[in-house]
Amino acid sequence: MVENRPTNVPDPNEFDFAYRAETDQSFENALEKARSGERLSIDDGVELLTTGTEFDGIDLERKERVLEAADRRRAEVVGEEVTFVANLNNNVTTACNTGCLFCNFKDPAGEFESEGDRRTDGFTKTPDESRRIVENAIDRGIYEVCSVSGLHPALALDAEHREILKANGGPNYKPASAYRIDPTTYIEQISAMSVGDIHVHSMTPEEAAHAKRGTEWSYEHVYKRLCDAGLDSVPGTAAEILVDEVRDVICPNKINTDDWLAAMSASASVGLDTTATIMYGHVENEMHRIMHLDRVRELQDRTGAITEFVPLSFIHYDTPLYDEGMVTAGATRDEDELMIAVSRLYLDSIENIQSSWVKFGDELGLKLLSCGANDFMGTILSEEITKRAGGQFGEFRSVSEYVEMITSIGRIPVERSTDYRKQRIIDPEERPMGPMLGPAADGTPLLDDYSVVADD
Repeated sequence: MVENRPTNVPDPNEFDFAYRAETDQSFENALEKARSGERLSIDDGVELLTTGTEFDGIDLERKERVLEAADRRRAEVVGEEVTFVANLNNNVTTACNTGCLFCNFKDPAGEFESEGDRRTDGFTKTPDESRRIVENAIDRGIYEVCSVSGLHPALALDAEHREILKANGGPNYKPASAYRIDPTTYIEQISAMSVGDIHVHSMTPEEAAHAKRGTEWSYEHVYKRLCDAGLDSVPGTAAEILVDEVRDVICPNKINTDDWLAAMSASASVGLDTTATIMYGHVENEMHRIMHLDRVRELQDRTGAITEFVPLSFIHYDTPLYDEGMVTAGATRDEDELMIAVSRLYLDSIENIQSSWVKFGDELGLKLLSCGANDFMGTILSEEITKRAGGQFGEFRSVSEYVEMITSIGRIPVERSTDYRKQRIIDPEERPMGPMLGPAADGTPLLDDYSVVADD
C-alpha cells in the first residue's frame, strides 16, 4: 500500500534545487544495512526515508519495517527507559529582524523602539526579570533553564562589544537608547539566569553569530566568555536544514551551514555540551534531510559533544511560508515517524533521540517512542515559540503526567539531567511525584495549579 505524496511537498523544479531525492541504491539493501548495524550512507538514508525512490509516496508496509528496525536499535542502545528533564523556558526577547519565513515567534524590532508604533504583544526581559523567573523556578524544583531569543538589534556580547558597535556600527545594530526596554548584553542575561546550580542551556549558533557581529572575534572567544558567565550547554537550534540551497529559501538572512557547524565546533572546543536539531516538513526534500543528518553525524564524530538529536516537525500555521502559499501543510504523520526512525538508524554516534510532545502532541509523541526515540522532552513551564506559530499542544507537563504516559506504553520513566549524566528511575507508586535532581528539588510537584506558568 502506497500513500500519496503529501501536498506540502513542492514541485521539484519550483525552487530549482540541485539536490533531489534520487539514488542508485535499493530500499532492501539499505534496510539490510540498517538491521545489521552497518553505518549508513546518504543514499541508504534517502531510501529508508522515502521507503524507496522508485515510486512517489510512502509505502506503508516498508515504513513499518523501517520503524521496527529503528525501535530494535533503540532498545539495543538505550534499553526501555524513557527520559525527561524538569526545565523552564525563559526566552529573553521576541524582537528580531532576521525575517525567517518559517517563524512566527519574532516581532519586528521597530515595534520595540521608544518612538515605534507598538502593535506587538511581544516582550523584552531585563536581566532582573530573568533572574526572578529562574529563582522562582528553582524553588519549584526546576534544574534547567532553556533560553532561545530573537536577535534584538541592541543585544551585544558584553560592554566591550557595545562600544565597538557604537563606534563602528554593524549589521543589525541600533543603540539600546532607541528602545523602550534595554535588553542589555548576553553576558548579563546569562549571568542573571545562572542562579545557584541551575543548568543554563542557551546561545544557539545564530545567537553566537549575533554576539560577535561587527568584530573579528572567533566563535571560541564568544563561547568562552559566555561559559565564564555561567553558560552550561548550547542548544543546536537555528539548524533548520543544513543545506544552503534550502536555507537560501526559508532563512536567507541567517548564518549558512558552514557557520552553524563552526559555531557548534567552537562551543564544543571550550567544553560545552550541545544538542542538535532538524526542522523539517516545509520546502526541503528527503535528500536535504539526509544531508543534514550526515553533517550532524560528522560533527559528532569530530566533537563527541552532542547529547541528543531533536527532530522538529514544521508547524506551518501563522508562518510566512504558509501565508505566502509556499507550503500548504507541514509533514505528515508517516513522515514524522520515518524522520525519528531514520535519525536513530543514521546517527549511530548520538545516543539519545527526542520526541517533542510540543510539536507532535501526546498521541503521536508516545508513538514515536516506539519508532526510535527514547527522550520525551521536558516540563517546560513556559513555551512561547511553538505557541506563537499556532502550535496546538500544551506548555506544561507534570512529572505525574510523564510517569502515567510512559508507563502506559510499557516503558520505564526516568528523570534526567540536561546532560544525561544524572538519571533517576521513578517508581510509579511514589508520592508526592515531583523532580528530585534539582538544587532545591525534593519531590514536591512543580505546580499546585497547572494553569499557572513560571513567569506569570
